[in-house]
Amino acid sequence: MPRLTRRGSLLALSALPAAAVAQPRFPDRPIRLIVPWTAGGPADVGYRILAEYVQRQLGQPVVVENRAGASGILGAVALQEARPDGHAVSQMHVGVVRQMLLNPRPPYNPIDDLTYILQITGFTMGVVVRADAPWRTLPELLEHARANPGRLNYGTLGIGSTQHLVVERIAAQRDLTMTHVPYRGTSDTLRALLGGEIHFASESSGWAPMVLGGQLRLLAIYTSARARRFPEVPTLRESGIDIVVDSPGGLIGPRGMNPDTVRILADAFRAAAQEPAHLQFLERLDQPLLLLDGDAYREAMRRTMEEERDVLRRLNLLPA
Repeated sequence: MPRLTRRGSLLALSALPAAAVAQPRFPDRPIRLIVPWTAGGPADVGYRILAEYVQRQLGQPVVVENRAGASGILGAVALQEARPDGHAVSQMHVGVVRQMLLNPRPPYNPIDDLTYILQITGFTMGVVVRADAPWRTLPELLEHARANPGRLNYGTLGIGSTQHLVVERIAAQRDLTMTHVPYRGTSDTLRALLGGEIHFASESSGWAPMVLGGQLRLLAIYTSARARRFPEVPTLRESGIDIVVDSPGGLIGPRGMNPDTVRILADAFRAAAQEPAHLQFLERLDQPLLLLDGDAYREAMRRTMEEERDVLRRLNLLPA
């Protein structure tokens, strides 16, 4: 076989398709994982567990960077300036979509300006009342609301929150009128419920210790399946309301990432999510594992965006 000259070798290499040309190994330096919440919170703790396992698999440090504020969108905002090489990624949550609907001048398109890598988990939310309340089921509570328009007060952690929009969707389906009382956080909402300021709360699973302790009664949860720690509590669908809210969260990167890089990250985070330490963390917070590949995750968020747009329009919360 004749030996190729240096010029011939270069010509042969240039004739190869771009995909055949060697690419730099990924990752070749530390990965920055943005968590858009304060250190020590549930999202921060969970993603630090994931980071520990991912860096073992990929052989590079995964450095968690907390960027709290602005309703949890600072990770998505930071990705708009990041290189799409996979070395900067962020935790994703539904607020990344919703806040752009509420913003008259959104700094990014939540579907087209991000790369969806992997959906990982969801959040368990539900309706709770005091243990001495007269309603033992959600249908009983809603029937009371029908008979007493506007007289039932309910609390959530804020206007436009997932917890708020779920109740408004229920009210729209059943033609009910209830009075929303927003609070700063779950602890404030539950304190108000125990103090009798509101009749029920729509909140995430911060209510679990009080339900287990007999102070509160859980009437229904919003997820697609029952919670493991509360197997006797029905979902909304099982209560006759066609609404499912798993409030999924996952991993996103900058727009235009290489599919091979996306695959490497998705595989590493998927494996980390199924490690016993992470599964035990999810169980403590009643969070379901909801693994979904990037393309399907993007389409799910696209549908969520349209659903939330409709709800926000009915509530007159969309900017003019």
